[in-house]
Amino acid sequence: MFNLIFNSMKTLFLKNVTPFAVVALGIFGAFATMSMQNAEVGDEIGYTLNSEGACNNVEIDCSTVPAAVCRANGATGAQAFGKDNQDECTEILYKP
Repeated sequence: MFNLIFNSMKTLFLKNVTPFAVVALGIFGAFATMSMQNAEVGDEIGYTLNSEGACNNVEIDCSTVPAAVCRANGATGAQAFGKDNQDECTEILYKP
């Protein structure tokens, strides 16, 4: 008798909980996908060069993803470079 009640309750529980579990997994998957798409891969800070060829302290939003060259003021400003391991502005950066 107990086995029959246990089996029927288990079946009812699974029938009632499964749809909620599927919806919860779907929502979790949607948020995980959106957060991965919003990850700003390739973003890097660029710096212009001063008259001595050293990095200026002005930070410019650039990217490492190849596109048009990153510049300080749109398409006409000074070119922005990324810093290498020796803190020298030698890395070519692109518009984000």
